[in-house]
Amino acid sequence: MSFLKMSEASSERQPVGLHGPALSSAPGCPILGLELSVIDLRSSWNNMRHRTEEISSDRLLVRRGQAFNITLYFSNRGFQLGLDNIIFVAETGPLPDLAKGTRAVFSLADHRGPSPWIASLETNGATSLEVSLCAPPMASVGRYLLKVHIDSFQGSVTAYQLGEFILLFNPWCPGDTVYLDSEPQRQECVMNDYGFIYQGNKNWIRPCPWNYGQFEENIIDICLELLDKSLNFQSDPAMDCALRGSPVYISRVVCAMINSNDDNGVLNGRWSENYSDGINPAEWTGSVAILRQWHATGCQPVLYGQCWVFAAIMCTVMRCLGIPTRVVTNFDSGHDTDGNLIIDEYYDNTGRILKNKKKDTVWNFHVWNECWMARNDLPPGYGGWQVLDATPQETSNGFYCCGPASVRAIKEGEVDLNYDTAFVFSMVNADCVSWLVRGGKEQRLHRDTNSVGNFISTKSIQSDERDDITEKYKYEEGSPQERQVFLKALQKLKIGSSQGPYGADSSPSGPMHLSQYSPRSSDSPSLRPSDVIQVSLKFQLLDPPNMGQNIKFVLLALNMSSQFKDLKVNLSAQSLMHDGSPLPPFWQDTAFITLSPEEAKTHPCQIPYSQYSQYLSTDKLIRISALGEEKSSPKKILVDKIITLAYPTIMINVLGAAVVNQPLSIQVIFSNPLSEQVADCVLTVEGSGLFKKQQKVIIGVLGPQHRASITLKTVPFKSGQRQVQANLRSNKFKDIKGYRNVYIDLRL
Repeated sequence: MSFLKMSEASSERQPVGLHGPALSSAPGCPILGLELSVIDLRSSWNNMRHRTEEISSDRLLVRRGQAFNITLYFSNRGFQLGLDNIIFVAETGPLPDLAKGTRAVFSLADHRGPSPWIASLETNGATSLEVSLCAPPMASVGRYLLKVHIDSFQGSVTAYQLGEFILLFNPWCPGDTVYLDSEPQRQECVMNDYGFIYQGNKNWIRPCPWNYGQFEENIIDICLELLDKSLNFQSDPAMDCALRGSPVYISRVVCAMINSNDDNGVLNGRWSENYSDGINPAEWTGSVAILRQWHATGCQPVLYGQCWVFAAIMCTVMRCLGIPTRVVTNFDSGHDTDGNLIIDEYYDNTGRILKNKKKDTVWNFHVWNECWMARNDLPPGYGGWQVLDATPQETSNGFYCCGPASVRAIKEGEVDLNYDTAFVFSMVNADCVSWLVRGGKEQRLHRDTNSVGNFISTKSIQSDERDDITEKYKYEEGSPQERQVFLKALQKLKIGSSQGPYGADSSPSGPMHLSQYSPRSSDSPSLRPSDVIQVSLKFQLLDPPNMGQNIKFVLLALNMSSQFKDLKVNLSAQSLMHDGSPLPPFWQDTAFITLSPEEAKTHPCQIPYSQYSQYLSTDKLIRISALGEEKSSPKKILVDKIITLAYPTIMINVLGAAVVNQPLSIQVIFSNPLSEQVADCVLTVEGSGLFKKQQKVIIGVLGPQHRASITLKTVPFKSGQRQVQANLRSNKFKDIKGYRNVYIDLRL
């Protein structure tokens, strides 16, 4: 229970709504005006039913479209129906307004009033009254102030301020535009506070554990603060609050606020190797520390993030607000800067990839969000999962945000539908054109129709497995449907040969036919001219590519013709950033290979650790390439392979039974995988429900191949399935990670 602050009624604060009739009392029996003394918002009881109890048990947090109960206690008598009229007022935002829907006035006596908010009588005690209140399923979400006006005998009116509550989206309510008709999906995409973000490359997909922590202390307040710091709120707070009932609007506001390109958003992105003034994005293991740092520093952007960090933060905020959200990874993700659905890549005569003058790139992987919502602003059938990408790549209506773009619209090539559908389509289904640059001239090598958008992945529902959702985004590569959709998208964007930046070679002119494309076999990485060369090249690793060890591989050459072939093959290796940006090459070799008809040969290669270690990016990506050419022939063949170097994982052991409010020991075992000493080692450990804040342990120096362990003590404070996440960084590596799922019992 909480005591009321009583405000005096005056002629300037008359309630809006119906007044109960003024009844006269019998002689000698005066009827006193009803006086409210105590209000019980029943926070714990309501929060349990609204599935917000993990956020708080002593603050009222409810979901729209679902009733919640409060109890009013009176000091002088009980509520009398017909004598007393109780009128509730709910207000949100700095300028609450009836017309905008940010102020609601609704009476206990009249359910047929103009307000969509509802108040109902539950039980009427001797000096108490239990009332059920319900916000409509389209109400603005946010922080509300609840007031009451009591109109008693002879029109005396007293106004009371009952307290604050927070209203959230409700995916359990069929009338809510975020309604999701699957309890397992609601549990995964709203209630689950940990998950996996998939990284690596299409040939080596690894799960990165992440602590979303959307129900941790103060996170809901930080999420609401994030809305109030948006440029929309700053320019027109009344209209911004009025629009907060729309998940489409909220998602665009949040998407823009996760990055800091337009405002004091949460994260500053950086795609370089210099993170000395902040945190390397690879080191983060959860959203909570980032959001709390942003709040604690007066909403100054946190340094630094990349795509998976932007997506993880957005997942935390959206789940906290009640919008079903999941994190999605697209391998070989296109970044088309000029909107022609073509990614141009440039190579020199050693096969080295060059910096792109158009700034088109293919990201090794890219991470975004899907949020579930109705799309009443689109034609029927395009609701459901919507892509939102908080990574600042291109602007949308003048701001660095992307989406919501309907996943179904992307698959069907409806690139003219809001928002940013064409850009997302290019990320999953653009064509790649490879160019050889020699002597200032560009020679087209190949147009590849199926290299962009592979193994689109998200965490499975209530499972730690990976779910491949590529077929939700596009038809099968090489199928007639996929090409038809691509051509439809191209036509909608009105791309013709006159608009193509590189003439007919990069943008087909006139009617386009499937025969103009030369699809590549999914198991062959070779890029060939349209008049197919009759030699195949392919890389094959001999050993797993572990950090600290030499990289051993062979180049396989196969003559598919009945003639002798003399090949000169230039090989090179260079580091890549995960967004596709190349670093200078650090290894080169030349091979001369003579092939008899239908003969296959291998050329062995090795890159020592001592050679690649000093050039390796924190993304641990190495691109090996080979450009082959026949003697006395202009034909060329380009093959490449991206290698992600692997670290050993951190081992985590839970020592004993995990019980709420009982001490628990957690052992963390880690090692230095390198054959050299590393310094500045720091271990971070976190986990919602297990640690109140991220644990940081200074390790210092680890010797070559040294293995060590520490034991952390904690007291779990939430029950159910939880996860511990750990990261080890040093001056030589930044992201050796590990995780352990832990089930915490409520009692012994």
